[in-house]
Amino acid sequence: MLQQKTVIGIMSGTSLDGIDLACVKFSETDDKIVYQFIEGKTIDYNNEWKKNLKNLPNATALTYAYAHTALGWLMGAEAEKFIRENNLKVDFIASHGHTIFHQPHNSLTAQIGDAAHIAALTNLPVVADFRTLDVALGGQGAPLVPIGDKYLFNDFDLCLNLGGIANISFDNLKGERIAFDICPANMILNQLANQLGMNYDKNGDVAAKGKTSPSLLNKLNGLEFYNQPAPKSLGYEWFMEKFLPLVGAENISIPDKLHTACEHIAVQVSAVVNTHAVKGNNAKMIVTGGGTHNAFLMQLLKQHCTCKIEIPANDIINFKEAIIFALLGYLRWHNKVNTLASVTGAQKNSVGGSIYYGGS
Repeated sequence: MLQQKTVIGIMSGTSLDGIDLACVKFSETDDKIVYQFIEGKTIDYNNEWKKNLKNLPNATALTYAYAHTALGWLMGAEAEKFIRENNLKVDFIASHGHTIFHQPHNSLTAQIGDAAHIAALTNLPVVADFRTLDVALGGQGAPLVPIGDKYLFNDFDLCLNLGGIANISFDNLKGERIAFDICPANMILNQLANQLGMNYDKNGDVAAKGKTSPSLLNKLNGLEFYNQPAPKSLGYEWFMEKFLPLVGAENISIPDKLHTACEHIAVQVSAVVNTHAVKGNNAKMIVTGGGTHNAFLMQLLKQHCTCKIEIPANDIINFKEAIIFALLGYLRWHNKVNTLASVTGAQKNSVGGSIYYGGS
């Protein structure tokens, strides 16, 4: 029996680029799910939102609560506008929100962007809160995208996403989906570009003009996280406490820091890819996320990685995570597993997400 649902996925990543909206139609027969990308849009965060989101981990509880509500209103208003302007017929919304705290070792993960307000503004059901059940089951609550890789992008041996954090997923020799966070990516590149008055380093042009600092590169590559076995995940707190201080303490130019950060990302990604590419040099890897637009970083990846790298169309590059969170919502709607224990390390697979019914 054919099942079809049209879903809007909402995603806000750690790189603070903005809010991604992706409208996707899913069709399912005999456990095979295919998708049709209908429309996408990115709403850039203004400077005030960027500042508030950066500072929220150290804010008061009341400020945190206000931000949770305000971001829900913003996401709801933008989703309603997106639907209206594109004349979309939508069954429901799936919202990841924006992660502020991620401490799975303390059984804690927290995303803001109140789904109740999204439901109220759009008059549509909203699936949200995808991570907390997995964390309660002893998992990392991340990454969640790999189940989408398995369903929607299974033509590739490896799926690399270069968002705020670089993460990867692939099937092991047993056919189990394995995935984990590798290292910071746009999170550090954008932070350094901001110091030059830019939102990001377009094409990696500034990084390309710099040079590698062996001292900084060795310090970054020596971080304890990289020696930990999977499953493992990174959060903004780790970035602020462990990673950023090393970059800040190095007395070199911003172009040199950007160059070294790109080299670090390429080294860490290739170490994972070259170890886990089951088909060796014949393995195919799809690369998505904002980092694919960084030509210098992509050049370094191609130099370091032994597999074949494919960069898809811009719609997939820019909206893959929002597409997959729409899929997670679709699976939750049908009470099907959307979180894999083989990825997160939880006690078992689970059906994560809460549903807020906005319609009458």
